[in-house]
Amino acid sequence: MSLLSVQNLKMHFPVRGGVFYTTQAVCKAVDGVSFELKAGETLGLVGESGCGKSTVARSVVRLLKPTSGNVIFEGNDISTQPQSALRTMRREMQMIFQDPAESLNPRHTIGQILEEPFIIQKMGTRAERAEWSVELLKRVGLPADAMFRYSFEFSGGQRQRIGIARAIALNPKLIVCDEPVSALDVSVQSQVLNLLLELQRDMGLSYLFIAHGLNVVKHMSDRVAVMYLGKIVELAPASELYQNPRHAYTKALLDAIPIADPTQRRERQLLRGDVPSPINPPAGCAFGHRMKHPKWEQSVGMDLTLKEITPGHFVQPCPCCT
Repeated sequence: MSLLSVQNLKMHFPVRGGVFYTTQAVCKAVDGVSFELKAGETLGLVGESGCGKSTVARSVVRLLKPTSGNVIFEGNDISTQPQSALRTMRREMQMIFQDPAESLNPRHTIGQILEEPFIIQKMGTRAERAEWSVELLKRVGLPADAMFRYSFEFSGGQRQRIGIARAIALNPKLIVCDEPVSALDVSVQSQVLNLLLELQRDMGLSYLFIAHGLNVVKHMSDRVAVMYLGKIVELAPASELYQNPRHAYTKALLDAIPIADPTQRRERQLLRGDVPSPINPPAGCAFGHRMKHPKWEQSVGMDLTLKEITPGHFVQPCPCCT
């Protein structure tokens, strides 16, 4: 049985306006996403800004209540449960946010930030919580005296380590990583990624790892899902996706990865046009519409549900992109 199963997840936001602030339209940020995540596995979720990755992350951990669909964690559907019933689930599912400066309360010391999960879950005495917090800091490579300092006294990489310490405090089974290194310097990114891999090995964690670039995801993931305009267009094991991409959008993302050798040249598929609006998405294949592909009209009215083309490799069956 999968640790996490997301089935036809949709997250639609009303767009309001006018004199009476009524609903004028609907923004389809996530529009029918499905995937599974096994225990101890890392699933990478990639795509351009605005494709719905972070909305998926927030829906999975129930920071947002999905419009429809199911989020099944350890056999329990948490997509419709009230907030009061989610406290126990929070111990098993945590999140690392993109911007560590925004996700840490600047008025609290690091000790107070790390002790808060234990207080909410009513775990331990004050002395025990302080001891656990020191152990968490050591685990992520920070000194014990960081307990008495504030988040603004640390660098971006150190703040993200504090965010990671908070996420692992309750020994969760799943951590949703929402672009955890995109706000960090390149020199610090590898340190944070290696820390996440070390924690996964030692604690048996599962990650839903969200990022912009396929190069970062390749280093972290067992499988990779590629999102475009609220939908997954390709899902495959990481090695298979990099060696044999089948969707045109996946190929374009791979072409965008920089080559370390400046003397090497290669053909690149340049992305033309603009990303369609999720408020008024085109019929059929959204990427084919953007690229003005001559076969795009054939995709209108087609069932574009992911199809398995080889074992474990799923792709959107679109005539203009595959």
